[in-house]
Amino acid sequence: MQPVFIYTEASPNPNSMKFVLNFELVPQGLSFDYPDSESTQIEGKASPLAGDLFQFPFVQRIFLASNFITVTKDDATDWGDVILDTKQFLKIYFEENHPVFEQKTVDKNTAILDTDSPTVRQIKTILDDYVRPAVESDGGAISFHSFEEITGTVKVLLQGSCSGCPSSTLTLKAGIQNLLTQMVPDVKEVVAEGV
Repeated sequence: MQPVFIYTEASPNPNSMKFVLNFELVPQGLSFDYPDSESTQIEGKASPLAGDLFQFPFVQRIFLASNFITVTKDDATDWGDVILDTKQFLKIYFEENHPVFEQKTVDKNTAILDTDSPTVRQIKTILDDYVRPAVESDGGAISFHSFEEITGTVKVLLQGSCSGCPSSTLTLKAGIQNLLTQMVPDVKEVVAEGV
């Protein structure tokens, strides 16, 4: 059994904390967002780990990607009061070899499909190559939702610490929209779906 090392990183969302591990939890490019405890039981993305984390009364959302877990807490709780207990729980959980998932699933939204138009292929590539690494470094994730050719509108899903983050609108408009409109002439606007 390998030793378990965990460190924390604050995210732009003050209610979200990123718990980074010294091993991969989720294959690169995949992510799993759990907005409530019921979502941890959904077939194809069921996660005992996320379900157990929701046992903490302050936990509002769980996000799993790459080698980190982003925990979003309620407004009433101070991170200083709960961060050590959360970190200790995770350390014991992994040292005892408990499962992260009941079964793995594939995020079909990021895969480039044969049916994708050249514009959609270009959008997905830019999101994966330029945007995803930056968003993941802040404890979140972004995935392609849809592209409306008539209006030039790209819809994306924001997850993890990006969900409900005060600066996510600025990131979306000033960062992601500017990048996509400059690199893909057909894109006129980027909006977040389901936020």
